[in-house]
Amino acid sequence: MIDNYLLEYLVTFAQTKTLARTAVALNVTQPTVTRGMQRLEEEFGVKLFDRQPNRITLTPTGQLAVKQAQRLLEENRAMVTTIQNYDQAHQVIKVACSAPGPRILLNQLQDQLTPPLQVWPQLLTNDQLIDRLLSRQFTLVISNQEVQSDQVESIFIGQEQLFVNLDQFMYLANQRTVTFKELRGISFVLLNDIGPWRTIVQRQIPEAKFLYQTDYAALRELTKYTNFPFFTTNITDQHQVETYETNDRVTLPITDPAATMTFYASYLKDQRSRVYGLIHDLANHWPQ
Repeated sequence: MIDNYLLEYLVTFAQTKTLARTAVALNVTQPTVTRGMQRLEEEFGVKLFDRQPNRITLTPTGQLAVKQAQRLLEENRAMVTTIQNYDQAHQVIKVACSAPGPRILLNQLQDQLTPPLQVWPQLLTNDQLIDRLLSRQFTLVISNQEVQSDQVESIFIGQEQLFVNLDQFMYLANQRTVTFKELRGISFVLLNDIGPWRTIVQRQIPEAKFLYQTDYAALRELTKYTNFPFFTTNITDQHQVETYETNDRVTLPITDPAATMTFYASYLKDQRSRVYGLIHDLANHWPQ
């Protein structure tokens, strides 16, 4: 079997016409090219070159060999590309998030998205996400922070809108929308781990009390058997595995700017080709 590098010598010689230019094009020495040409003739068992004192040219057989070498090299490159694309398509992409909404969406869409995903079960801060992205622990991170640097870039994927679910007999339930200020002094039940949403509701709702729950099952029980208000979003409403008991609740959008969170997908620039299709699919599935 003839080595690819020898075929490269032959094809490059046909393009450059001289041994010296062939050596420069391939970043090797001229004696290396000369030995390669001699080995090619030995491998084929035929004369490929017409050698004159100050000139070397291809014989008709050599010209045919060039055409066949070009075809083989193109097929080899195509094969390498195919194998690499297949490998990338079947590698698991590790994704982490800073908020529960994008993580819920990713978990629900795993069977519809390619390549295969491994979604990190814990929420991380924006700084933690970038640190672990740079160390390549994760391939893609979803957060409310846009990053543009020498190594990392971000793409907008969607927004998450916060809603409050109020008991139907509360006076605010007669409204079509509500503001954080209007929720002053109310007690809410909510999950303990909600990422940046926790800071937002604590800062934005004056004198409110928050009854934090460590898991979704406990929160669901409280929403079922008590009239405590709770929060949902455009993502959790559509993609939560289990639904809250909301028959006796009125869901109102919160109109403050802080009640809308923008999310970005961030990745290392050298991984752009691996994750771009996934980001596009995720953005297309993002609830409006």
